[in-house]
Amino acid sequence: MFAAENGLRGDPRLQAISEAIRVVPHFPKPGIMFQDITTLLLDPKAFKDTVDIFVDRYRDMGISVVAGVEARGFMFGPPIALAIGAKFVPLRKPRKLPGEVISEAYVLEYGTDCLEMHVGAVQPGERSLIIDDLVATGGTLSAAIRLLVYEMQICFLSRTCGG
Repeated sequence: MFAAENGLRGDPRLQAISEAIRVVPHFPKPGIMFQDITTLLLDPKAFKDTVDIFVDRYRDMGISVVAGVEARGFMFGPPIALAIGAKFVPLRKPRKLPGEVISEAYVLEYGTDCLEMHVGAVQPGERSLIIDDLVATGGTLSAAIRLLVYEMQICFLSRTCGG
């Protein structure tokens, strides 16, 4: 769907990227077909092509924040942020960030978790791109969106944001 809608149908990079991703059946629990991108990271050309496709798509969209969800969003987010001229904001698991943070809990397909972000990492009016490796239930993505929107609102109301 993405490929056809974005002029990538027939793009040879997509086949190479797909082939570079290992599928691990029944991980982390029975019935899940885990798409392991660590094998993609071992292939410099496929990794670069993956980043390039994101950069081509988002370069001219006025994005000022690339938020990466721990941990795989940390692998793709920084090179995308650098290439489009945006800052990178890590969205981390609990108690991994020093200083003042805001938190957002969410439900996974096999449990619950929480994301944290530094207070003042985003400003009102900034356009954000969230990078993660998959969407299963949408819980992580929803939590990331809530963190970014909440921080922008608090920052706007308090006018004490970092930046």
